[in-house]
Amino acid sequence: MGTSASNRPSVAVRRATAGDADGILDCLQTAFEPYRQRYTPEGFKDTVLGPDTVHERLHSMSVFVAVTDAGAVVGTIGCQIISAEEGHLRGMAVLPEWQRRGVAEQLLSRAEQELRGNGCVRISLDTTRPLQRAIRFYEKHGFRSSGKVSDFFGMPLYEYIKELR
Repeated sequence: MGTSASNRPSVAVRRATAGDADGILDCLQTAFEPYRQRYTPEGFKDTVLGPDTVHERLHSMSVFVAVTDAGAVVGTIGCQIISAEEGHLRGMAVLPEWQRRGVAEQLLSRAEQELRGNGCVRISLDTTRPLQRAIRFYEKHGFRSSGKVSDFFGMPLYEYIKELR
């Protein structure tokens, strides 16, 4: 994989295994910790997962991880098919020191490839207001607000859609 210009190891994106659970949990916890106070306790717990729920996600979704040469998980994303034409993204996180290094783009691209390969023509995701940087990232990559707002443990949850056609 080599090293980047800043002498940090590069990353590879691959399908997650049960052995990646602790790395996924650490990545989610670390990436979302700065937003904890802006989430309800239940919303934060659902976002960062736990030992049981991470394994449920690994079983029910396609989960991908960005890993260093040494095997450290530095980013993650999950996706699943929710209808004949629609896939859904969940749980995108990149460790702070790996943000703005292309890791999120690699993860998103891999999830989109997975969903497109399974016949999806549209991708949805849900996000919360505190995640303005994430919203800008998704908009830059073709996602648009659907206008649908639902409840996420007492917080507004905003749906974004990307057409793959």
